[in-house]
Amino acid sequence: MDGPAVSLLFCTRNRAEQLKACLEHIARLIVSCSWELVIVDNGSIDDTGRILSEYAAMAPFPTVILYEGRAGKSRGLNQGLRVARGEIVALIDDDCYVAPDYIDRAREIFDDPRIGFAGGRVELFDPTDDPISTTATNELQLLAPRNYVAPGWILGANMMFRRHVLETIGGFDPDLGPGTPFYGDDPDVQARASFAGWWGLFTPNAVVAHHHRRKEKDAAALMRVYYKGGGAYIAKFLLLSDTRSIYLRMWFSRWYWEFRRVARAGSVPPGRYALRYLLWEVQGVASYLEYRMRKRVANTS
Repeated sequence: MDGPAVSLLFCTRNRAEQLKACLEHIARLIVSCSWELVIVDNGSIDDTGRILSEYAAMAPFPTVILYEGRAGKSRGLNQGLRVARGEIVALIDDDCYVAPDYIDRAREIFDDPRIGFAGGRVELFDPTDDPISTTATNELQLLAPRNYVAPGWILGANMMFRRHVLETIGGFDPDLGPGTPFYGDDPDVQARASFAGWWGLFTPNAVVAHHHRRKEKDAAALMRVYYKGGGAYIAKFLLLSDTRSIYLRMWFSRWYWEFRRVARAGSVPPGRYALRYLLWEVQGVASYLEYRMRKRVANTS
């Protein structure tokens, strides 16, 4: 191969102190294949730039530092994809700590030529943090091509793609993700890979620990962001003629069972929470549809 087997890619923004621990764990990787590290500074105004420059100068493995001043994690990742040379692109977050065998476990997933995208286990690093943004299952799971991808099935804190799959589907949607009004960037890119004809896989073997530092009191606000982002993701695929029927069917089926759960639970917390999540998701659908309409009007005026 002309390039490395794996590119480890992530974006960071104004997390200079947290970033140090992430970089320390990357330095402890034990890797048997060729690989590179690509980091995108997404417009930081703290000490991030200096920390990254010093790290790159001392790293014993190929390290590329990029800068993307425009807001949006998806824009930053697309900037990284333009220079990433790995056959496989593994993506983590800047508050995640990779296991020492992470690169090898990520690479071996793609020994199966059917697999175009995958995700690994995300564990809670600090037991005093809320378990949000972590993985609850240890089961290997496969998803056949041209299927609905449920938000949260593969977390953006630990996902992998064949690089040419990302190139074929156009990378990440700059209208979605942190730094935009809508999250939903992770299931969106996974679903586009699925509808491009690729199998997806979740494996418990490629592990990162998530040190997100959010406590129980922070969870409700973050769940609202996630569910509104999930609604935006669903709305995007409802607008596409070749996926509309699949997403309508799955969406109504999912909420049919949620309403049944609400009816059984009544006013106890599980029922109240399910109804709240539904309302947030519907808000996300409506907000995204309005956003797309305004964008279309602006482009034609």
